[in-house]
Amino acid sequence: MKRTPLLFFLFLISIALIVNSCKKDNLSHIPGLLAGNWQLASITVTNYVGDAQVSLDTLNQTCEDTQLFTFNADNSCSYTNFQCRSDTAKGRWSLTANKLFLTSDLVCKDTTKASGGTSKPFENTKIVTLGNYSLVLETGDVEPNYSATKKRRIMRYGFIRQKVTATQ
Repeated sequence: MKRTPLLFFLFLISIALIVNSCKKDNLSHIPGLLAGNWQLASITVTNYVGDAQVSLDTLNQTCEDTQLFTFNADNSCSYTNFQCRSDTAKGRWSLTANKLFLTSDLVCKDTTKASGGTSKPFENTKIVTLGNYSLVLETGDVEPNYSATKKRRIMRYGFIRQKVTATQ
């Protein structure tokens, strides 16, 4: 009879281990953090050769228009006033399986003649920082492996969250 409490205790521990070891899917809080309106605060471009930084430029300093990147729960997104152009581009967004990269099919009008006036600026984007109030994305040559002599260009977009105000 003294073994009964011990067996019962071992039984409870084994049940707890089994229940706790079940795979839990889609527990990421990143899509919830991403959803909403993000106002562009800064754009910097860093040029590298290999891992050596050769220049750092700050862009978008003269634009007076508010640029907003909006992520919706249904995986649609929009970017208003990209590169200070009065336009709203719409597209879809998703996260990679490891939740470290954002991909978007958003096509924006831009001022780059080489791209024919349009680009997909967030087609393959590394999420550097994502919190309740700040979002930093890097685009361009963000692959982790690169040649020591290869020229790379990384654009870093800094955003701040915008409150949604109720309309009266």
